[in-house]
Amino acid sequence: MKLEFQPQVTVRKMFSEGIMGGAYFGPEAGPTMNTELYSMCLDELSGINTDLWVADKYLPKRNKYKVRSGLSFQQWTDYGWINERDPYGWIEWYMKYSRGMRGQDDERQIARWSAISGVNGRWRNRLYGMIHKKGTHVDDILISPRIRQTLLHWAYIANQKDYDLWKKSQLTNHN
Repeated sequence: MKLEFQPQVTVRKMFSEGIMGGAYFGPEAGPTMNTELYSMCLDELSGINTDLWVADKYLPKRNKYKVRSGLSFQQWTDYGWINERDPYGWIEWYMKYSRGMRGQDDERQIARWSAISGVNGRWRNRLYGMIHKKGTHVDDILISPRIRQTLLHWAYIANQKDYDLWKKSQLTNHN
């Protein structure tokens, strides 16, 4: 079964909004960045303060929602989430995929994206459930900034259109 892959946020937007504590490509984040990847990053992220992507240390204040979110590079490795082609993981893969590069890991990465932030994604739907339960609006950032930050790492920002579709599906599922 082919999964639908429609990320809502570009790599550039993810980094300009603030992800990974600003240290995604920093010295603590993984292997030494090779020349090809660095060149791609410079092209993709030009004009974005390098403190938002190659900082020496992870700082939650660099994240859009000002919270710590995500796991360390060592944890990514321990969980087997790192593919040899993309040693920096999902975001490196997404950057390459967005540029038209296809590889053997595409299906796995799309499945991971779908499970987190796709239409039936765990974190996307959990956030919408929390918003609904609190009776607040979709832009209320006091409702789980950590989940919101995680979703941004996965190229998704909660929005009214998707929330309305979620609510409609909940009514359909309960009838």
